[in-house]
Amino acid sequence: MKRFWKGLPVFLLVLLFSACDVNDDGMSYHFVTLEISEVDVPESFQLNETYEIGVSFVRPNGCTSFEGFDVQSEGSTTRRVVAIGAEFPEEDCSGDAELVTASFEFTCLYSQPYLFRFYSGRDESGTAQFIEVEVPVY
Repeated sequence: MKRFWKGLPVFLLVLLFSACDVNDDGMSYHFVTLEISEVDVPESFQLNETYEIGVSFVRPNGCTSFEGFDVQSEGSTTRRVVAIGAEFPEEDCSGDAELVTASFEFTCLYSQPYLFRFYSGRDESGTAQFIEVEVPVY
């Protein structure tokens, strides 16, 4: 554990200096949230088992690529899931919105039911909307 704490400042310095300029190769981009429209979650979980969770989301144009999922804990058994994309505005942004499917692995660590909150966009007033799915654990 001491080795971890001794190496942490060096790692943070390297990360800081390597992340200073996102535009090293002349391309600029920014991260965007992608709207999730459908989810494929198991009907139930078993403790200590790993499951694949399928997610369909909208890629809004040709200059946006899928980068992964941001899965954050909101308490012990609530998970907020956001699909993250990178938008390259200098690319050709032609093309219609496209429904894309990807998945991530989830390991059940608690015996209580899990609540998943999948980000699905914003309503007219700007409030974040979620698809909520509760999964019991047996």
